[in-house]
Amino acid sequence: MAGIELRSPSFGDHQPIPARHAKDHDNLSPALEWSGVPEGAAELAVLCEDPDAPRGPFVHWVLAGLQPTATGLAEGEHSAAAVEGRNDFGEEGYSGPMPPVGDGPHRYFFRVFAASAPLGLVAGASADDLRRALEGTELASGTLVGTYQR
Repeated sequence: MAGIELRSPSFGDHQPIPARHAKDHDNLSPALEWSGVPEGAAELAVLCEDPDAPRGPFVHWVLAGLQPTATGLAEGEHSAAAVEGRNDFGEEGYSGPMPPVGDGPHRYFFRVFAASAPLGLVAGASADDLRRALEGTELASGTLVGTYQR
């Protein structure tokens, strides 16, 4: 499977995420940039999860319906054409890092996916809905990991 290069002008891979992106600060989604979307992509999607959460992986962002020609998202951008899924805070859209106070740094995996067919997700879709929709349609993906600690 081909790889998409995913990066952020806000933080480097495996580097700390600035506080303005945290839920208890400005709660702005970080700017993301990507390249290497393969030909034949019909839709892009973004997922952000914290695998270090005390009760298991915690979803912070589910976003689908992005145009395959898109090359990124600006800080805090909510694309009008995109579908905002439900995160594990019970909210639609992005909700930033908020690990328990005193925990060591948590890792936040930002992923972008290219699908060969429209995913058909609707507002409020879950991360599991996204994973199911990607089965058999995923052409490529890219990952960026940030860390955050309170």
